[in-house]
Amino acid sequence: MPLHTFRYAACGGSNTVFDILLFSFGYNFIFKKQNINLGFYTLSPHIAAQVFSFSISFCTGFYLNRYVVFKESGLTKRGQLSRFMLVNAICILLNLAFLKLLVDVMGLYPTPAKIIATIFIVFFSYYSQTHFFFREKKPALSTEDGR
Repeated sequence: MPLHTFRYAACGGSNTVFDILLFSFGYNFIFKKQNINLGFYTLSPHIAAQVFSFSISFCTGFYLNRYVVFKESGLTKRGQLSRFMLVNAICILLNLAFLKLLVDVMGLYPTPAKIIATIFIVFFSYYSQTHFFFREKKPALSTEDGR
């Protein structure tokens, strides 16, 4: 296994487990499986837990990707952050859609639904981050041959 793939799997796997634990903790103990009335909108507890867990694991995920996985990408911190934000915006939308489908439509318990959603999203995230968002810069072709 290439070192880059190992780093991605180790960092991503640990951050994913951290995210699922935060989700479960938020769902069961912070939001206590109760709807959250925001006045203008009522948030279901599994969506509130997703927002809670994402807001923390986004930060840990970025720093792990920046300083461990993609440290040779040649991108600036700002460039990496903007790309990381874009891929995670897509992931959060996928996550919310999966949770709505699995919990609200199919009736699954939220934590197993979160795990199922995460399995699908990990593949999207790995592909998009490796092949687009944190792709290493290729050196420019040399024009020293005088042509």
